[in-house]
Amino acid sequence: MTSYDYDLFVIGGGSGGVRSARVAASLGKKVAIAEEYRYGGTCVIRGCVPKKLFVYAAQFHEHFEDAAGFGWTVGESSFDWKKLIAAKDAEIARLEGLYKKGLAGANAEILETRAELVDAHTVRLINTGKTVTARTIVIATGGRPNPHMALPGNELCISSNEAFHLDELPKSIVIAGGGYIAVEFANIFHGLGVETTLIYRGAEILSRFDQDLRQGLHEAMSAKGVRILCHDTLEKVSKQDGRLCVETLNNGTLTADVVMLALGRIPNTQGLGLEAAGVKTDERGAVVVDEHSRTSVPNIYALGDVTDRIQLTPVAIHEAMCFIETEYKDNPTKPDHETIATAVFSQPEIGTVGLTEEEAGKRYKELEVYRAQFRPLKATLSGRGEKMIMKLIVDASSRRVVGAHILGHDAGEMAQILGITLKAGCTKDDFDRTMAVHPTAAEELVTMYAPSYRIRDGIRV
Repeated sequence: MTSYDYDLFVIGGGSGGVRSARVAASLGKKVAIAEEYRYGGTCVIRGCVPKKLFVYAAQFHEHFEDAAGFGWTVGESSFDWKKLIAAKDAEIARLEGLYKKGLAGANAEILETRAELVDAHTVRLINTGKTVTARTIVIATGGRPNPHMALPGNELCISSNEAFHLDELPKSIVIAGGGYIAVEFANIFHGLGVETTLIYRGAEILSRFDQDLRQGLHEAMSAKGVRILCHDTLEKVSKQDGRLCVETLNNGTLTADVVMLALGRIPNTQGLGLEAAGVKTDERGAVVVDEHSRTSVPNIYALGDVTDRIQLTPVAIHEAMCFIETEYKDNPTKPDHETIATAVFSQPEIGTVGLTEEEAGKRYKELEVYRAQFRPLKATLSGRGEKMIMKLIVDASSRRVVGAHILGHDAGEMAQILGITLKAGCTKDDFDRTMAVHPTAAEELVTMYAPSYRIRDGIRV
C-alpha cells in the first residue's frame, strides 16, 4: 500500500476548507490545511461578517431619527470611520483565532502558505518549496472579485475586498453592479453619509430575486437618496484633479472619490496546478465536480465557491460535511442545493427562500400568490415611510408553499425560520392553522387567508 504524508490535505482556509479539515482530524485522520492569506476565508475576513458589522453601523443614523417619534431627544451625533475599522479588525482577528484554535484542538496541522498541486497526490508548499503527499486532497480556495479587466481604468477601482480597508470614508462613491454585494454596499455607504450612485446594466437590481422585492427595494433606496442608474454600464474610469471620472454609456460622465466594481465573483483557481494534477475546470475556471463534490481526479474533491455552484458560506460548510460522510464514514452523501434560504442585508433587507413567482410560474400549472404590503408598527410613530412586503407562492394543486419572500426589517431572520417550513414541505393549510404572534410583522405570514391573485399557465388571472 502506498504511504502518504497525510490522509487529507486541504488547500484553502475558508469555511468549507476549515470544516472539512477540522472534522477529518477529529476522526483521527492525519490532516494538514494550507492558507496563503488569513484563516476564515472570504466570509469571516472580507465578506459576510465584516459586511454585517458595517450594515449595523450604517443603520444607526435612522435609529437616531426614529427615536424622536418615541419621545427621545438625541443629541448631536458624529461618525468616526477609523474607529469602525479598528473595531471591525479586532473582531475579525478574534474570529480568525477561533478558527485556528478549532483546527489545532482537532490536531490538524496549520500551514500559512500558498499550496499548489504538483500531481494527483502531491502538493508544493510555496513558502518553503517543500512537497508533501496526501491520500485525499480538498480544494476549497473560494472565489475572488471579478476585476473586469476589459474596463479601461479598472486599476483605479476598488472591489469589496478593499472596501473594508479604506483609509478614509469617501464623500462620494460610484458602485458598478446590481447583485447583492453591490446593493449591500450601496446601502452601507449611503447610510454612513456617502453620496452613492449605483450603476447596473440590467432593467432592475437583484436579477435572481422576486420581482416585487426587487422593485420594492429599488423604490426604498431611491427614496432614501441612493441614485440608481439601470440600463447603464461603466465605459471608462480616469483620474483628474484627485478625483475619479466615470464615463457611462447612457448617463454621461460622473465624478466620485471612489469607484467600486461589484460585477460578480470568479472561482479562485488561477495558478493552483489543477492542469498538472488532471483536475478539469469549466470556461469560468470553476472546478468541475460530480454530485458528491469529487473532481475528475477520484482522490481530489472541491468544495464551496471554487466550484461555482452556489456561492454561500453555509453551502460550503454543508458540502464539507457531505464530503466527510462520503470519504470517511462510508456513507455517500450528495449536497442538497434545493430550497436554500438567503438574505440581502440591504436597508430594508430581503429574506427569501424557494422559488420566485417567475420561476414557479414556469414550473407549476397553477399558482396561488398571497401578498401583503403594509407599514410596520414601528414606523407609525417614527414617521418613516418604508413599507414591508410579504409574499407566499403556493402550488395550487398540492397546496405546498414553494416560495416565501420578505422585504423589511429582520427579513433575514424570518427567512431562516421559513427555510425550515419550506424544506419540510409545509402547505398553505399548515400556515393557516398556525396561530399568529401579535403584534409582529411576521404574523402576516400566517394571516393571509385569501390569495391576492392566481397564476395559470404563466399568466396572472
